[in-house]
Amino acid sequence: MKHYRDSGVIVRTFKLGESDRIISVVTAENGKVRAVAKGVRKTKSRFGGRLELLRHLDFQFYRGRGELDIVTQVETRDYWPQVTGDLDRLTKAMTVAEAIDQIAEHGEDDPKLYHMLCGVLKALNTSNSPMLVPAFLLKLLAHEGLAPSLDSCVVGGEALELEYFDPALGGVTCLDHRRGLKISGQALGLMRATLGGGLASVLEVKEGAATQEVATLVHRLWEFNVDRRLRSTELFS
Repeated sequence: MKHYRDSGVIVRTFKLGESDRIISVVTAENGKVRAVAKGVRKTKSRFGGRLELLRHLDFQFYRGRGELDIVTQVETRDYWPQVTGDLDRLTKAMTVAEAIDQIAEHGEDDPKLYHMLCGVLKALNTSNSPMLVPAFLLKLLAHEGLAPSLDSCVVGGEALELEYFDPALGGVTCLDHRRGLKISGQALGLMRATLGGGLASVLEVKEGAATQEVATLVHRLWEFNVDRRLRSTELFS
């Protein structure tokens, strides 16, 4: 079938020529789709301003011979005005989109990624939690089978005095086998709760030293495992 329909969120865009745009879309049924939107940058484009970053749309694509499909029709499915209208929330949303784009494989069906992305954007539209992005990145790493070990020392197996965190080793270390960065009990508790079913309570935590510590550790963990930096965070820091 040359034409197909799917719902998706735009996670990356590129200019192509004078009037076209390439978009990367994380979809519900077709994984990450890369497609060309022809004429979208023209003033009288039939797509209007809908094919922009973070838009949640119902698409019709035409499957071509190469890697790039063609966008033939779009309808707005959902939008998050509190996200796009606030610089801090927009920065977080862009970081989330960049992370998903780095993880998602072209053409590989993974509906959970789509639902995770929609869920985090919906949550961000409702509440600007300082733990939202770190928690999302942790859950995303866990989805990829890269969750850190947080209950015992990754070197010696001990479960006591876990006071360090080493992204390269993939988890916490004890005082006897200290590796990596110092981690506080609060930060460790937040990370454990995120991966252990306590996400709702984690997102209610106010910004402070512990949330900033988790953000730093999780970004280090992401960079080691994915081998790429999240530029969206750096751009607005």
